Amino acid sequence: MYSRFQQFLKTELDSIREAGTYKDERVIVSPQYSEIHLDSGKEVLNFCANNYLGLSNHPALTEAAANALDERGYGMSSVRFICGTTDYHKELENKISKFFGTEDTILYAACFDANGGLFEPLLSSEDAIISDALNHASIIDGVRLSKAQRFRYANADMEDLEKQLIAAKDCRFRMIVTDGVFSMDGNVAPMDKIFALAEKYDAMVIIDESHSAGVVGRTGRGVTELFNCIGRAEVITGTLGKAFGGAIGGFTTGKKEIIEMLRQRSRPYLFSNSIPPLVAAAGVKAFSMIDETNELQDRLHENTEYFIKQMIDAGFDIKPTESAICAVMLYDAKLAGIMADRLLEEGIYVIGFSFPVVPRDQARIRVQISAAHTREHLDKAINAFIKIGKDLKVIQ
Repeated sequence: MYSRFQQFLKTELDSIREAGTYKDERVIVSPQYSEIHLDSGKEVLNFCANNYLGLSNHPALTEAAANALDERGYGMSSVRFICGTTDYHKELENKISKFFGTEDTILYAACFDANGGLFEPLLSSEDAIISDALNHASIIDGVRLSKAQRFRYANADMEDLEKQLIAAKDCRFRMIVTDGVFSMDGNVAPMDKIFALAEKYDAMVIIDESHSAGVVGRTGRGVTELFNCIGRAEVITGTLGKAFGGAIGGFTTGKKEIIEMLRQRSRPYLFSNSIPPLVAAAGVKAFSMIDETNELQDRLHENTEYFIKQMIDAGFDIKPTESAICAVMLYDAKLAGIMADRLLEEGIYVIGFSFPVVPRDQARIRVQISAAHTREHLDKAINAFIKIGKDLKVIQ
């Protein structure tokens, strides 16, 4: 049997390569930071990491992790309700609740697990989930695992959201679920309008703050801070793998009864080890640092505004963004791949995104700005984009 299946896979892989959408993985042989070394020996500027606050290699976090490794060991060796939790885990959950202004928090191995384990324990076929069309794959998969009725509205389209809420009016419970920042475009969900519709149609609100927590809002509290609605969402999910240190681990934070039910019935929580103590300890340190000063958020916002203005002035087609994500639209998948490779030759590490990560004919290079980038880094990237953009006739 496998010989035929093998040939099928080879044909499919060849077609992916032919379409220009095959995804190679580059190998980094240095810590994750604004400047990184590849196994080719090349040193490049990293503009494709989710390291928004520059904490992935921050000495305060690595020290906290090293101390926890000495004090609590390497791993938990079981799920939490059996024997798998430490004081670091509980302290981190408390820190996250305080940060978002919520009642309780539960940790997961990843935000993919947090979203995957959210809906099934809470909702039945009597209920409805109304989901933004551009929500992350983890939300889509989590919704599929639930027996709830599914409704979808066009990205950030409040007229369509209202139509779907009306269509779901006879359901027992209704949950609106949205990304805070949509990771491929960089736009934010209009939370003020979403909360208004939720109140009007008696619905709950779920927000995935993975790309917005630590980034959006004056102090990085995410889209609920940006729209002055901290504490109003029933549930917020997020990750430790982006702004908060860039390692691994996810969380769900919100109403205490919801979190309590997830501890009892959420399958990724019940059947997977929790994050290692060293990751929990570094997470505690990351949230403590963000509570103490707004320096990193201020620098990130300044860097992002500067980069985007320079790119637009140079003539690039940039998606409207209120985050640290800058989508440089190229539309053609092969062109995106070629441009990313040419930029790497100039010392700028970026990745071309194409189908199925983004819709067909919507290929782009996603540039992600960090507080760790200097003005010199930004200018080098901008000049490289202009040079290659002109060579490839992307700009004049």
